[in-house]
Amino acid sequence: MRDRLRIALVSPLALPTRPDTGSSIEQLVSLLAAELTRRGHEVTLFASGDSQTEARLHAVYPRSYKEDSMLWNYYEFHEIVHVAAAFEQAERFDVIHSHAYHHALPFTRLVSTPVLHTYHINPTKDILSCYSRYPETQVVAVSQYHRSKFTTLDRVAVVYNGIDIDAFPFHAKRGDYLVFLGHLIHKKGALEAIQIAQQVGMRLVMAGQTSDYFYAEIEPWVDGKQVEYIGYIGVPERNKLLAEAAALLFPINASEPFGLVMLEAMACGTPVAAIDRCAVSEIVEPGVTGYYAADIDALAALIPDTLALDRYKVRKAIARFDYRRMVDGYESLYRQVLEVRQ
Repeated sequence: MRDRLRIALVSPLALPTRPDTGSSIEQLVSLLAAELTRRGHEVTLFASGDSQTEARLHAVYPRSYKEDSMLWNYYEFHEIVHVAAAFEQAERFDVIHSHAYHHALPFTRLVSTPVLHTYHINPTKDILSCYSRYPETQVVAVSQYHRSKFTTLDRVAVVYNGIDIDAFPFHAKRGDYLVFLGHLIHKKGALEAIQIAQQVGMRLVMAGQTSDYFYAEIEPWVDGKQVEYIGYIGVPERNKLLAEAAALLFPINASEPFGLVMLEAMACGTPVAAIDRCAVSEIVEPGVTGYYAADIDALAALIPDTLALDRYKVRKAIARFDYRRMVDGYESLYRQVLEVRQ
């Protein structure tokens, strides 16, 4: 088997795929494309034309949904056209690696090139049924918790998400506020974050995308003093917000495959206080990078211990989530699926 692989990476169209995007999937694919290219592989990134990459960029659409709102009309059709471009060139690649949700699945048997599908969200019953029709498909989950959702599939590997730790500023001094970063909805635990901050008497700074839930349930608590909302922020503002915080609150209410914001906070030396759901116990090391508890009252009681953690040790402990380990995992999987095909 050749050392230098020809790899097609298929990213979603919603946002440009580049290092400075705030979206987790595009951010992960950007890191993957860059590192695979540095390792000498021939990488083609299928993404919107406003993406930035060290790999060869192939764009069916010049702009992402963020820049071209008309693409939201029939967006699933546009995603399929985008994915099809990679499969139309399948003979050029040793492996096709799709991150575009389930849109690449129907093309799997139309080409002889092995296909990997990293499914970054939890599968619905219908989607899982579709994946079950393709038992030869190599599906990748991003945590053991995520893996448990693919109940009817045998071939599901786990490759943890990773981040560029060095891209985040380390802040040795503990800040004076708690932070909530993410979509301000019930699933993410936005209201629970406010309740925790109130219990411990600390200021809470919130940032992220708003929703009807925000205006109905969160905004009434925003007083600019104990609870402050600073809007939807870019990467530089995100990094500063996380680095200068005392701790990140992650009181997740619903099923989520991973939780990348926890890694981003830890990379800054900021510990995490989380509800013990989903992949939290796989990411947070109690007494090292943060704490988790079963409910908000128990979690509020752990805030003093969370604030007392050594921020140097917090950052050091997340080396296991360095993006290069993520790339190691995918590189190994590429070779495994190629060996099966030979």
